[in-house]
Parts: sequence; structure tokens; C-alpha cells
Amino acid sequence: MSDSTGHDTVVLDLGNVLVQWEPARALADEMTPAEWTVFAEAADFPSLNLSADAGEPIEAVVARAAAADPEHGRILRRYYENFAATLAGPVPGTAEIVAELAASGVRLLGLTNWSAETFHHASGAAPVIDTLEAVVVSGREGMVKPDPGIFGVVVDRYGVDPERAVFVDDSPVNVAGAEAVEFTALQFTDAETLRDDLARLGLLSAAQ
Repeated sequence: MSDSTGHDTVVLDLGNVLVQWEPARALADEMTPAEWTVFAEAADFPSLNLSADAGEPIEAVVARAAAADPEHGRILRRYYENFAATLAGPVPGTAEIVAELAASGVRLLGLTNWSAETFHHASGAAPVIDTLEAVVVSGREGMVKPDPGIFGVVVDRYGVDPERAVFVDDSPVNVAGAEAVEFTALQFTDAETLRDDLARLGLLSAAQ
């Protein structure tokens, strides 16, 4: 299927689009969510996490955190040891959207910022991930969204025409990155809004 504007492919982010990711859950046995937030800010967890997503070995990321503060290193190690607990199941409603797109003949791919060392946990938490044709994982490619190069991997490896593809991500920065390389890009907030956005593009029927 292609819509009236020629879209025939949807490329989906995974974290907080298809699978719920809640990092504080990894240390729920010893920290409250508020205490996790304090740690995350003090240790610059987003930067450390992005390094792992970009392909830096987890042991090296943990060692770097520990060199700055041994307690930060300990917490980060526990985060990775308990990573499976951070995946809180499918994002409500998105598996149904993927199934409807697939039934309509829309090509479905994934593009995720995710460490290669923890990616094996993904589909167990959200089985819909295994129904995608393929997933480009940043940690395997050595670069992260919104780097134009990782969108180029999708284009070149899978023969995707960006002008015929829709990219869906919860990060405004990644949405802007996709738009910069000619994808039609949608910022994900919830399944109902995504359905409306895809209906507007002619790829899905509107919600009843």
C-alpha cells in the first residue's frame, strides 16, 4: 500500500514508541524514582547512556562513571545488570497500529538508539518488534540518531526512499534529524495521536 502522497514505508523508533523504557526500574529495590533522578542528573546518565548506544562497551562506560564517582559507577553497573527490568512492556496501542500497517502492505522497519549489548532484551518486552522487517541498532552501527549517517544506513541497506518514508520517534531532536534528510517525520506522544497522524497521511483509517 502507498498513500496519496506516495508513502510506502514506516520507520519506527523503539524506546517509548513500541516498548516502554523506564530506567529507574533497574534500581527500584534500592532507590525511589526521585533518588534515581538525582543520580541521573549528577552522573549525567543521559550522556553515559548515549555513549553505550553509540557503541562504547558498557564496561568502559561504567569505568568512566566510576572514575568520576565510585558510587555512580556502582549504580550504573547495577542499571546494566538489571536492564531487563527497565523495559515495562509494550507501549499501549502501538502494536495494533503496526499490525494494521503490515496488513495494509506498508513496509515496516525499526531505527533505535540502543546498546548492542542490551538489545536482546527488546523483543521479549514488546514482541511486536520481531514483526518488523529489520531494526537498525545504533550500538551496532557506531552512531546514534540524529546523525544523518544512521538514517543513511536505513536508506542504503534497505533501499528506502526517504521521500516515500515516514519516521516516528518520541524525541524532537531525532524528528528534526529525520526531516533534515527528507523523511516525513512524526513526533510520537501516544498511539491515538500517531493513528491520527498516519490517517492524515493516508496510511491508516482514523480512529472510530
